Amino acid sequence: MTAHSRRLRKAVLPVAGLGTRVLPGTKTTPKELLNVVDRPILSYIVEEAREAGIEHVVFVTGRSKGAIEDYFDHQIELEAQLLAKGKTDILEAMIAELATAGEMSFTRQMQPLGLGHAVWCARDIIGDEPFAVLLPDVIVDSQPGALKQLAEVYAQVGGNVIGVEAVPESETHKYGIVDPENRDGRRIRMKGMVEKPPRGEAPSNLSIAGRYILQPEIFGILENQPRGAGGEIQLTDGMARLMKDQTFTAVEYEGVTHDCGDKIGLLRANVALALKRPDLGEAARAAITALL
Repeated sequence: MTAHSRRLRKAVLPVAGLGTRVLPGTKTTPKELLNVVDRPILSYIVEEAREAGIEHVVFVTGRSKGAIEDYFDHQIELEAQLLAKGKTDILEAMIAELATAGEMSFTRQMQPLGLGHAVWCARDIIGDEPFAVLLPDVIVDSQPGALKQLAEVYAQVGGNVIGVEAVPESETHKYGIVDPENRDGRRIRMKGMVEKPPRGEAPSNLSIAGRYILQPEIFGILENQPRGAGGEIQLTDGMARLMKDQTFTAVEYEGVTHDCGDKIGLLRANVALALKRPDLGEAARAAITALL
């Protein structure tokens, strides 16, 4: 680790969104708890954070998201029944996902004012430390996990590190896009970024892909950040301002990204991850083939 990079211990997961792209399934169930194969989307995200060395996860929640906190707590009656019936493999899998003492905090985003505002809501819990942000409806199927890939670069270069992936030129208007200065393999020094640029005006085809490592100075910027695209306080706009004083490195991580906040993306994630499971892959392939 470089002298100028403080250890990464905390992560923010903004889970206050309404999940409108996957309604009506999210009418009473948080989108982050929709299943991919046999466990919720959020389970994959927390697993990725823990693999990267995250010790404290801060969930920025909203109304009707209490089930998220419950998911990482004990279910005494269920656990007792599983134990009594000898279903210890299922019980062990459930207990492995529970929060350890002090590992998780929950704070509310009172209004849906955008990702930048959601991150700002975690300021007092994060304090004066670098922190990761993981979008909780984006599963990255990779080994090592996407955040660990970013954390390894952060330990070498410090500053702020952003996960990116290449998208078709025709799709760049849908994403936050980075403006590269120079490139060394999968590591890209950035000179700018723009949120959802007009068609044909994107500075590259590298989209910001839902994984970030940021310095705490971003909080002071977000506190007074004007609303941007979609009338929301955009994290991308805040990062662009922070870039005037701090370095930003983009990492084109290795892995397959699944946008589980979209109906087809969620379906694709279920199929892809089921096919990779040693215990389910053969049966999943047979079931899919039978439908084609």
